[in-house]
Amino acid sequence: MNERASLATQFAEAARIVARIAAGASLTEQFARLSDEARESRAALIDLTHGTLRRYGRVQAIVAALARRGRPAPIVEALLWCSIYALESARYREHTVVDQAVKACGLIEQWPVKGFVNALLRRFLRERPVIEAQIATDAEAVHQHPRWWIDALRTAYRDEWHAMLAAGNGHPPMALRVNQRRIAPADYDAKLAANGTPARRIDAVGWLLETPLPVERVPGFAAGEVSVQDLGAQRAARCLDLHDGARVLDACAAPGGKTAHILELADVSLTALDIDATRAARIAPGLQRLGLTATIQVGDAARPEAWWDGRPFGRILADVPCSASGIVRRHPDIKWLRRAADLATFASQQRSILAGLWRVLAPGGKLLYATCSVFPQENDEVVEAFCAGERAAQRLPLPDGGPAQSLPDAERDGFFYALIQKQA
Repeated sequence: MNERASLATQFAEAARIVARIAAGASLTEQFARLSDEARESRAALIDLTHGTLRRYGRVQAIVAALARRGRPAPIVEALLWCSIYALESARYREHTVVDQAVKACGLIEQWPVKGFVNALLRRFLRERPVIEAQIATDAEAVHQHPRWWIDALRTAYRDEWHAMLAAGNGHPPMALRVNQRRIAPADYDAKLAANGTPARRIDAVGWLLETPLPVERVPGFAAGEVSVQDLGAQRAARCLDLHDGARVLDACAAPGGKTAHILELADVSLTALDIDATRAARIAPGLQRLGLTATIQVGDAARPEAWWDGRPFGRILADVPCSASGIVRRHPDIKWLRRAADLATFASQQRSILAGLWRVLAPGGKLLYATCSVFPQENDEVVEAFCAGERAAQRLPLPDGGPAQSLPDAERDGFFYALIQKQA
């Protein structure tokens, strides 16, 4: 299918998705519900939707500056956002974008606005320098994050906030974790070279691909020799201070990447717990691909009386729900769906989970508190308050020697880890 024949359809589908996101829907859920026809152009849809949402603050400001007669209907506004992104991405010829955006108006049943869409996009191309100057003082347009998010990072990270915002607008790296139970790291290194897959080895089992690949094209993936997992996420299992024979709980375990890494590192008895039955069902297939096994349970980590058998765990990974502010480049809708008040809500939930899991941790055992957040309200503040209120809780240095808070950069996402021991 040539560019002209397909782009209008892609614009229409992307506009429908982005309009739903603007109304509060989840981008992940929208892609899970794609029609069979839309799935055929998935790569193009990912580019249009994710690209638009990464630049959401900017494209919103541009369309607002150009729409002299007021805001158009939400679906038309979303089409314009996607079209502005497409023009700025330079992936398509300018006249093709304008022509196909106009054709997409019919596909989204907005025939009367064809002239409006055509005029607005052509005006953007003519007056781009003027528009740029007009939005230059709009913080959301410049940094492409909500204002409250910008302010929160500026307060918490006086020196790093600008780089963190820039990282949140970029494309995520793709990292691999070798399953040493299936292949030696040196042999996998040779396999990458033999397959002509450029990658850089970062540590004992972690590689960073120079260019992201569809998972089915990753050498050894189908054979269970390797998993796709961010380098920041790979710290979790290493920071849990594992040993053979331990009884381990991976709380909030789905989709199971950290569960698998724990089982790859040590011979342990592992229970993988998740509150969502649908998400919990995704754990077993991943373990099966890697040749690993675990006990999988559905239950609320904050209410262990509903699922716990009374035998304490020596190690617990508490990968708690959070704002996901450290991984927004992978899920660009998150920064626009979150609200400042959500941080307090997450912190309350995190405290409840910590309290519940503390009850099932053995004396002398260790609990690793983990988030993919960069906001202190969900991280240090939660851990410090918990340790202050629990006499038996002692925070320990992380076994890998790394910082508690890692910030998103070119190699990894942002994660927080805190290891807490229950004194005997």
